[in-house]
Amino acid sequence: MISVQDWEGTELLWDYQQMHHEPRPCSIGIGLGSHDLGVADTTVALYRRGMMPLIVFTGATSRTTQERMPRGEADHYRDRAIELGVSADVILVEPKARNTGENITFSRTLLEQRGIDVPSALLVSKPYEERRAYATARKLWPGVEFVSVSTPMTLAEYIDSIQDARLVIDMLVGSLQRLLIYPAQGFLISQDVPEDVISAYERLASHGFTSRLIPESARSHP
Repeated sequence: MISVQDWEGTELLWDYQQMHHEPRPCSIGIGLGSHDLGVADTTVALYRRGMMPLIVFTGATSRTTQERMPRGEADHYRDRAIELGVSADVILVEPKARNTGENITFSRTLLEQRGIDVPSALLVSKPYEERRAYATARKLWPGVEFVSVSTPMTLAEYIDSIQDARLVIDMLVGSLQRLLIYPAQGFLISQDVPEDVISAYERLASHGFTSRLIPESARSHP
């Protein structure tokens, strides 16, 4: 059972991870690869609203996607977008990135190689990764104005889509840890974290929601 206090702490982490950016037209849209095809769906919805003229899908495979997306997350995202009616001509695929830092760096390189100017970019990620995507992009791609969004949904709706409440809490705890430790390693910009959010994170970790925490010996990848 998950206690009322732990649910309250989870809500704090969930809300903090949301950037609450209003989508607006940008030079490109970047869909960050993951297990969640909803990222592709949301990118397509934003494209249809005129929020970007060009889409970059970025991501290789990971242990959580190698069976569902054997050709790579970016390739499967592209296929999903084409299935939804987007022309292949407006989609670029970056197939090698294996973490958020590489998503940003490799996408930047791809666009620079094609001579595409990027004064602004709309980042599309999982709901609990909005802030990390934004902080990473700000660090690794200075000079670009970033808007960070995800599929609009509540914590309850996201848990219902995953069908594993404990895993979602674990992911939120792991994501907050990265926001706390990665700035010192140069992976993302430092951001203010409210004391109640830090307290909730520490409490949830002490209650065993730790499967997505990075151990001290492995803290080297963004």
